Amino acid sequence: MIDTNLVPERTVVTAKGDGPPVDISGSTNRVFLVTLHIVNIVEQESLDVSIFGSSDGVTWGTKPIAAFPQKFYRGQHPLLLDLKQHPEVKFVRAHWEVKRWGRGSEAPMFEFYVTIKEVPAEILVEAAEEIGAMR
Repeated sequence: MIDTNLVPERTVVTAKGDGPPVDISGSTNRVFLVTLHIVNIVEQESLDVSIFGSSDGVTWGTKPIAAFPQKFYRGQHPLLLDLKQHPEVKFVRAHWEVKRWGRGSEAPMFEFYVTIKEVPAEILVEAAEEIGAMR
């Protein structure tokens, strides 16, 4: 069961960058809960975080396989990542872009981290049954 960080806790960034590759090849299910945790920010800035996939952990696609909506505030932001349509993906990593505008320092600053947790198959079955019962 995959339960780890795509970006380590207490990561402070002032420029774009990438997290380390995380091996997900051992997952029994191809659905993950990815959560962006924004711990600290300064005003008038934005954070864009996306998830890239790779078959070997070295070569990464040119387009993300998932992305969070642009963020401006502290908080926890979940994203469901379903890789069933991407059987070739064995590694994932986070990529971030930061921007700042307005008065004061021109350098953006975000303290954040990103977690990834495999969603157990039984939870997905239960959710599908509940959705079916609602129809």
